[in-house]
Amino acid sequence: MKIGEICNRVVVFSTKDMPLSEAGKLMREHHVGCLLVLEETDRGRIPIGIVTDRDIVVEVLSAGLDYRTVKVGEIMNADLFVAREDDDILDALQLMRRRGVRRLPVILASGVLVGIVTIDDLLGIVAEQLDDLVKAIASEQSREACIRL
Repeated sequence: MKIGEICNRVVVFSTKDMPLSEAGKLMREHHVGCLLVLEETDRGRIPIGIVTDRDIVVEVLSAGLDYRTVKVGEIMNADLFVAREDDDILDALQLMRRRGVRRLPVILASGVLVGIVTIDDLLGIVAEQLDDLVKAIASEQSREACIRL
């Protein structure tokens, strides 16, 4: 299964010059733990960073900075790991594990944003696949038991 099939195509985002106070309100309003930071280009919206609720707490609040004066671009993580729309789910999961990230922007080959996939999304898919395996084994055992009666 490809990432493009399961990614969330509705993405809450910010720009790097958005005030952090506004970014926090967006996160709360949309019940999300991160915002993708996008740059508008002729090709479309290109992800250039990500900011999480944890970044806000650790980089701003815990450091005693005034969140009202900080811009998203000042604390965003610009070392962005992405998945391409046609990447396999297992490849994305391996990338997340190797890089220690819980979220991946999903892009086209041109770099334009398609959506986002989270570790929770992938966990749900893997759980469904494991359930299908368990049911296949149970079905085989049931069929075999009927044949031997």
